[in-house]
Amino acid sequence: MSRLPVPRVMIVGVLAAALGMPPARAADPPREPVGARHAMVATAQRLATEVGVDVLRRGGNAVDAAVAVGYMLAVVFPVAGNLGGGGFMTIRMADGRKTVVDFRETAPRAASHDMYLDAAGRVVPGSSTHGVLAVGVPGTVAGLELARSRYGTMPRAALLAPAIRAARDGFVLAPGDARFLQRSGNGLRGDPAAAAIFLPHGRPLAAGERLVQRDLATTLERIRDAGTAGFYRGPVAERIAATMTAPDGRRRGLITQADLAAYRARERAPVECSYRGYRVLSAPPPSSGGVVLCEMLNILQGVPLRSWGRGSVRASYVEIEAMRRAYRDRNRDLGDPDFVHNPVAHLLAPAYAARLRSGIVARMTAIPVHARAGIPGDDALGPTGREGAQTTHYAIVDRAGNAVSVTVTLNGPFGAQVVAPGTGVLLNDEMDDFAVKPGTPNRYGLVQGEANSIAPGKRPLSSMTPTILTKHGKPVLVVGTPGGSRIITGVLETILGVVDYGLDIQQAVDAPRFHQQWRPRATMCEAGALPAETRRTLESWGERFTTVAPYDHVDAILVGGPALGRAGKGGNRLFGADDARGDTGLAAGY
Repeated sequence: MSRLPVPRVMIVGVLAAALGMPPARAADPPREPVGARHAMVATAQRLATEVGVDVLRRGGNAVDAAVAVGYMLAVVFPVAGNLGGGGFMTIRMADGRKTVVDFRETAPRAASHDMYLDAAGRVVPGSSTHGVLAVGVPGTVAGLELARSRYGTMPRAALLAPAIRAARDGFVLAPGDARFLQRSGNGLRGDPAAAAIFLPHGRPLAAGERLVQRDLATTLERIRDAGTAGFYRGPVAERIAATMTAPDGRRRGLITQADLAAYRARERAPVECSYRGYRVLSAPPPSSGGVVLCEMLNILQGVPLRSWGRGSVRASYVEIEAMRRAYRDRNRDLGDPDFVHNPVAHLLAPAYAARLRSGIVARMTAIPVHARAGIPGDDALGPTGREGAQTTHYAIVDRAGNAVSVTVTLNGPFGAQVVAPGTGVLLNDEMDDFAVKPGTPNRYGLVQGEANSIAPGKRPLSSMTPTILTKHGKPVLVVGTPGGSRIITGVLETILGVVDYGLDIQQAVDAPRFHQQWRPRATMCEAGALPAETRRTLESWGERFTTVAPYDHVDAILVGGPALGRAGKGGNRLFGADDARGDTGLAAGY
């Protein structure tokens, strides 16, 4: 059964209600993609978007804008934007150059395989998610500076100036900004340096109040003046390292000044695949994003999703089972390529996708005859070979056709919820993205293997999936999202919405989503993600489902028209979309 179209106002209303936002009124017009002639920026925070557009207006390229946005997000979106975290930046330059800047955090040199286990071999609750022991060596500053120096055109000082002003003078919190603080107030209260910034009156700052971060402004000025040395050496590094030690001199965290001085961002070749005539570029290991995305797309390329129809039983079943198999491979096989072999060529081989696909289709054909047979066990999956929710993504395309897709993270809300005193820098809790005990779920339910175990200097496996689709050498779609383990499927479903199902970019971004990650067995569904009849049929086949609140915050740009094959009006050629699930973001251009 093909899915009946859902009125856009209904989608927005359901999502808004789940987020505690006022629902759209019946008279509200449907949300439309934002059009522009020359350049477009889409981020999860309106002030960061405005900074990016201003850089592009002043002649900067997409990488310049991405760097300025990255620093601005550290100020105006502290729940996820950061100097104390890490991420990935996928770049496709108009002259054909393509790269991924890997600025994923690393384990400190003193880290060890079982560092979060007690004497009985059990995971110590909270040890990898809260406090300074959870902190990996930050990569954001190194990554932004590597991208700027190799692909940007503007001086560092010009790109940092807006963030420095916003930190020193403060900015007025909108309701969405304040909501993040209210949700995390108890955790932030436990760290005096964090509480002084975000709870200055003994309570979280409220909408209409001004968030001032003078220590962060000073840190940004040090970066402006000295580049990466302003963060990884000198007073900032000294204060981050000092944060690892309790007042009584007892070590609580592991990062040293030597760890910070040794950190390096890396350039890596993107993971690439083709899907229905488009070239897909995405993040390689130590992110699993590109590999898992391409494995799913390779499986789905061999089935007629468009003719089956979005939300139909067949399309939904094959999408769910493609997710299940790709995540099985992710959780077992992938890790930091400097430490383990990643069987990428095998996982992305057309023959491997064909075998997985044939198993899925054969089972789908047989199931109606043997209803309630149950979903397959691991041996039937075929041949083998919330990063949190407090992550953020942004997309940029400039007038020359340069495209940048960036995802950055602290992992949990406000990371480890620790600020290095005197720096204003919130520190990440990325050590939880390792398999702290192989075979045991992490905070996002991922059950990972030895390939992603902890080792000194190793980068934890990520789900970040900053992605660019091109055709004939030109960018067509720039997309990504936060969402922890659900990042990759959020990107997948946005691509399918645009390429297979004919949605405009705003519809594809806003549409309810589902997610399957191998374990747990149940598929997570937002309200409305599957038609009721489809869900009932799949349940009769043995699939299991659980309903979850809206997740992810996709930001995307489509080039050429609001939907594929549809021309823009008024000379507009770039169309941006910011997710209805949030109320802090903005897509804008000129």
